[in-house]
Amino acid sequence: MTSAFRIVVPARYASERLPGKPLEDIHGLPMVVRTAQSASAAGALEVVVATDDKRIYDAACAHGVDAQMTAADHPSGTDRLLEVVQIREWPDDALVINVQGDEPLIPGAVIAQLAQGMDNHDVAVGTLCEPIDAVEDVLNPNVVKVVRDHNRRAIYFSRAPIPYARGLFDKPANEVRLPGGVPYRRHIGIYAYRVEALKLFARLGSAMLERTEALEQLRLLEAGIDMLVLDACAPVPGGVDTPEDLAKVRAFLAAETR
Repeated sequence: MTSAFRIVVPARYASERLPGKPLEDIHGLPMVVRTAQSASAAGALEVVVATDDKRIYDAACAHGVDAQMTAADHPSGTDRLLEVVQIREWPDDALVINVQGDEPLIPGAVIAQLAQGMDNHDVAVGTLCEPIDAVEDVLNPNVVKVVRDHNRRAIYFSRAPIPYARGLFDKPANEVRLPGGVPYRRHIGIYAYRVEALKLFARLGSAMLERTEALEQLRLLEAGIDMLVLDACAPVPGGVDTPEDLAKVRAFLAAETR
């Protein structure tokens, strides 16, 4: 039996690669609303959209989605998550799952799986991953890779191809074949935190590795905090970072509704 958990969906208007993307229409609904509706299938006590933009707040409320206005100067979605926790006075032992607002196709089952995993393991932070089979995804800096130890704890996250097979990536991309037995995994940008771990995240401040790779989860690893990384129980389509990603999501849903 999974203990109670809450979901926060951070969404900001000023995306560098796709400005205003939380409000992009996906078959009649703003993307952030589709994400919140997908997340609600996990069975959380609450699903809250956290934003610094009144347009996003109003769009969520107009579709019956709980929303919370937050400060505009948060350096990361996790900092925005913590503000929601503080405003709503959730206790230190509460479990909060961060689902990015640009994941409209995320299955509720994987969110519930992560919540269950946090109950089954003695960790304060958890996330998900899935296998990578395509060379172009391994080489794509927008696809974040993760390596982990035998206890399914994260060793490192990177935009670079890790583990780096020596000599393999010296060839042109169309000649590269991924070696069998090497576990290339895509990090899925969903996180579970105990509230006390969120508070620690904020106290640590930005770290060198986090700034270098532009990956906020590295703040915790650099501080020596264990992070559980489970294999997702269902395929998770990639999030929306670019106009091309948005077109893929629209095409996917169009095919689903035929």
